[in-house]
Amino acid sequence: MNLVKKTISVLAMSVLLFVAPFTGQAEASSKSASISKTATSLTGIKYRYGGTTRAGFDCSGYVGYVFKQNGLKVARSSRAMYASGRAVNKSNLRSGDLVFFNTTGRGVSHVGIYIGNGKFAHASTTKGVRVDRLNDPYYWSKRYIGAKRVAGV
Repeated sequence: MNLVKKTISVLAMSVLLFVAPFTGQAEASSKSASISKTATSLTGIKYRYGGTTRAGFDCSGYVGYVFKQNGLKVARSSRAMYASGRAVNKSNLRSGDLVFFNTTGRGVSHVGIYIGNGKFAHASTTKGVRVDRLNDPYYWSKRYIGAKRVAGV
């Protein structure tokens, strides 16, 4: 009987040791899916300079709102967001990563949230919250600067 208990204990510990490394990935995956869902649910809300609420968003206010709704905090400005987080290659983007652009010719000036399948959600100055293609050959791909992954995503 004692041998059976030991065998079961060893098997149980083996399963736990095998599964444990993947639990954090599943949690991050569900967090990034939740961020993407929140980001796209706000489509159509108008642009408002300095806006941080559903009454209107600027780009960084929008990102801050989406992340706050998902229990995460990010810096207030796109430049400060770009200065934090961990750099991610464009080929390794995953949902919830922040994508940055130079739209003014003076460095980081716009931020959005990568939502997968080559698309990102952002607060556009002309059309409000919307989804665009990251590799749009006429605008976004020419202005892309880089991406960051925020802790907890």
